[in-house]
Amino acid sequence: MRLLYYLTLPLSLIDQATKIAILRHFQEGESSPVIPGFFNLVRVHNTGIAFGSFNDGAWSNAIFSVVAVSALVAILIFWARGSFPGPLNGLAVALLISGILGNLTDRLWHGYVVDFLDFHVAGYHWPSFNVADSCICIAAALLFVSAFRPAPEDDGDKGAEASS
Repeated sequence: MRLLYYLTLPLSLIDQATKIAILRHFQEGESSPVIPGFFNLVRVHNTGIAFGSFNDGAWSNAIFSVVAVSALVAILIFWARGSFPGPLNGLAVALLISGILGNLTDRLWHGYVVDFLDFHVAGYHWPSFNVADSCICIAAALLFVSAFRPAPEDDGDKGAEASS
């Protein structure tokens, strides 16, 4: 439960604070270079999923809001049952929840997800993203890494590590 308080909630707040700043200072589609040719701040409205897939579909926002709520419920149930043993999995789940909450908050509050981090690397333009997206990607990488690590010793207290 400590990770929820010390990581998930602060990251969710940082995500929302950065998005509010972008909404206040940028018009939709506006861009400002931070490191010319490499990194820009932009304001993009995304009703779809990763990288703008299914953006602007008639029911995209509603469908992906339901998917996000379902994923949160499932993750919390599995977490409570101890399905994510060990500190690496606990960290991944805390980041995942933070990311889902951040983007779900946008969908419910604005009707779209606010993306604002825009990178160009070696001639490739990476799709815009936000803090919540970063949390989700890092969580996915951690879950992938943990899948190849030995399972932590079972001390008989199922879920104790996941809730710490």
